[in-house]
Amino acid sequence: MSEDLNKKQYSADSIQALEGMEHVRMRPSMYIGDVGTRGLHHLVYEVVDNSIDEALAGHCDTIRVVINEDNSITVEDNGRGIPVDIHKKEGISALEVVMTKIGAGGKFDKDSYKVSGGLHGVGVSCVNALSESLKATVYRDNKIYEQEYKRGKTQYPVKVVGETDLRGTLVTFKPDPDIFKQTLEYNYDTLASRMRELAFLNKGITITLTDMRHKDDEGNFVFEKFHSEEGLKEFIRFLDGNREPLIEDVISMEGEKNDIPVEVAMVYNTSFNENLHSYVNNINTHEGGTHLSGFRRGLTTTLKKYADSSGMLDKLKFEISGDDFREGLTAIVSVKVAEPQFEGQTKTKLGNREVTSAVSQAVSEMLEIYLEEHPNDAKSIVQKVILAAQARHAARKAREMVQRKTVMSGAGLPGKLSDCSEQDPEKCEVFLVEGDSAGGTAKQGRDRNFQAILPLRGKILNVEKAMSHKVFENEEIRNIFTALGVTIGTEEDSKALNLEKLRYHKIVIMCDADVDGSHIATLILTFFFRYMKELIENGYVYIATPPLYLVKKGNKKSYAWNDKERDALVKEYGGNAGVQRYKGLGEMNAEQLWDTTMNPEFRTLRQVTIDNGSEADRIFSMLMGDEVPPRREFIEKNAIYANIDA
Repeated sequence: MSEDLNKKQYSADSIQALEGMEHVRMRPSMYIGDVGTRGLHHLVYEVVDNSIDEALAGHCDTIRVVINEDNSITVEDNGRGIPVDIHKKEGISALEVVMTKIGAGGKFDKDSYKVSGGLHGVGVSCVNALSESLKATVYRDNKIYEQEYKRGKTQYPVKVVGETDLRGTLVTFKPDPDIFKQTLEYNYDTLASRMRELAFLNKGITITLTDMRHKDDEGNFVFEKFHSEEGLKEFIRFLDGNREPLIEDVISMEGEKNDIPVEVAMVYNTSFNENLHSYVNNINTHEGGTHLSGFRRGLTTTLKKYADSSGMLDKLKFEISGDDFREGLTAIVSVKVAEPQFEGQTKTKLGNREVTSAVSQAVSEMLEIYLEEHPNDAKSIVQKVILAAQARHAARKAREMVQRKTVMSGAGLPGKLSDCSEQDPEKCEVFLVEGDSAGGTAKQGRDRNFQAILPLRGKILNVEKAMSHKVFENEEIRNIFTALGVTIGTEEDSKALNLEKLRYHKIVIMCDADVDGSHIATLILTFFFRYMKELIENGYVYIATPPLYLVKKGNKKSYAWNDKERDALVKEYGGNAGVQRYKGLGEMNAEQLWDTTMNPEFRTLRQVTIDNGSEADRIFSMLMGDEVPPRREFIEKNAIYANIDA
């Protein structure tokens, strides 16, 4: 016994002193969020951020990003080039310090960079640690310098490999399959979305993206060039392109307040949704923060002052709320902060208090000038605010009806809900199923201990086109609120979601594997995105993936989720294999539905995440809005099967 104790004794030798790069490889999620698709793409963003920082410092105007044939990534800029001379403290080239030391880099030197992107200062060294191989090439002082690394370890000292008139840095890296086991394949659209966003946020910069894995119809590699001369004004037009404008111009301003660069652009449309997007040093702060508080304060104060003085509110029988001024508003707030302090669950909520007054002042001044110079637009905005206030008043009554029927108030659950016996929300899951027929099959096939079923009647309301009170009056939507146990609206924020009483931590959308099913799933996702976004942000929303085909021959049978899998199974089974096409969940028996779609051991659930809030907003408004041409184009480009019905 004493020998065993000695073996397990906690001593100095038990402490692992991990070097920075080793720690990154052992705990990659601490640095890049996760080791799935999101983390894989984050590597690209970290390298591009270095080039953007050069641009912010005024030394770079062109950034080239290439997805190579082997899914490695090349990022090149025309900045100053990473310094290559010997670092006094480390005794090695500054390039090697930047590439192999966590927290090293010019971002910490106020003379080199006033502001910089990136949340944690880990930058390219983190990318190096998580790459199977990385090669850095620097064009500087009329020479070409080079150094290679494998899994973060230097392969040879920095060497001169040629002469050049160019300047800048070129980095090519290949993510490590030992780290990224889920996938090593980059998604072009995901990278294009971020590059486009960066071009809008940093006007005047040109960013190109080339995909060497695919060619277009003319035989050229897929390529896009992103460049914006007007910055956020163009960004707003891009985001709001599928909505009907209420006013002609984009209201915008750019300048410094209290030494903080502030850029704001906003426009009103005829929709009933509020779409606010905020950035700090190019980081999408989807949790908001002090800059968003400043925007709201400046907007509400200035518009209310104008509305009061116009006399248009005189006949209104109740108070105007801050929410009313933001209905139908699309706005972007971008600030550059030398030392940002981040809070919140995902460290994307700005905490710097001095930013609130800076943004508030900027917005107030911008709006005062605009309202004075555009009296017709000002009148349209105030009329929209009054309409929003009336709708909010009606929505509050409808929402109170929802609250009364929720479990919080002790009322019963929806009659169609077949609940589970487990009480712990973390262990419970609810399936939102399309139609009573599929709902009946799901009820028979489920595990009653932890799986609940809520059948939905047909297609739920398209919330993209509906006023709030219509949403809360809709029976299917009321049933979803009641079944989940969540409530919406507080005295401070009428759109705040209360998740304290959430009854399930897995909310699974289960629809038919056809065009109609996809439409219903999109309607439900639109509802969650507009009214319950916190559920998505907390990782509670999933989409089930029922099979499309059953292939069988004799005693052998297998399921296929797409045409390619079906063809492979038919080939494997040989001639005379029978193929059954499932037109809907109701065509499966309970055992088949359990085996393929509901059994945690064998099913595939796709978790719904929001990688880019502004892009998600644009896509939902395009898919569920009134404009047909962009929707048709999107479906033709993305759907595996699609019946285009304008």
